[in-house]
Amino acid sequence: MSAQLPFTALEWLPILLGIVAAYIVFGIAGFGTALVAGPVLINFMPLSHIIPLLVLLDFVAAFGNWLPARKAVARSELLRLLPCMALGCTLGVVFLLKLKSDLLLLLMGLFVSAYALYSLAVKVKPAQLAGGWALPMGTLGGLFGALFGSGGFLYALYLNARLPSKEQARATQSALISCSTVVRLSLFLVAGVYADLALLLLALCLLPMMALGLWLGRRLTLKLSREAFVRLVTWLVLASGIALIGRYLSEVNWHF
Repeated sequence: MSAQLPFTALEWLPILLGIVAAYIVFGIAGFGTALVAGPVLINFMPLSHIIPLLVLLDFVAAFGNWLPARKAVARSELLRLLPCMALGCTLGVVFLLKLKSDLLLLLMGLFVSAYALYSLAVKVKPAQLAGGWALPMGTLGGLFGALFGSGGFLYALYLNARLPSKEQARATQSALISCSTVVRLSLFLVAGVYADLALLLLALCLLPMMALGLWLGRRLTLKLSREAFVRLVTWLVLASGIALIGRYLSEVNWHF
């Protein structure tokens, strides 16, 4: 990682633009940074560095989103999801640090593509879910959050099907993602991932881009339809996921 920190000017440009785009989406939807930034950053660093990097940035961004809406949080749903999320995060960190990078590349591509296809296909609110769904949705959300940097869409699906108020669902989701970043940050810290000073320096360098993206995202929510913008981004995410799968297949064929 340290050898990769002094990127060339041509490498810095897509990295910075990828971070801005990711946090524009975060400013609008409240999740999804790895879905947007991951396909860009993976060309310059391994996924095992990308996710801890984005967790550091997400920690700052999520905390800022949670504070203004904290009074609308549905605490009963938050407490129901938190243990499941913590379990999933733990499993995800283990998988992230143990799996081969080429397999992670394929999983990232499949995950991104599946999420995008689901988002494009589903246009109606899901049916009311029972509280027991917190176990699979919370666990998978934590797993995907630690492994791919984004499990927020699973929390959104569950909460929108449980809570009658859109404000409650969004506030609870923000609180849950804030807690998720704390759990992932702690796990990565215990695992020694943040002993790499170059990773911390890179996160520091990208903080202004994160702030710019959040500001632009919040401005865009006032001027554009959130649904239309997120739908456009979802098409871009789908294209990125397909590109990742194609890259994995080309590398496999090259080895053969």
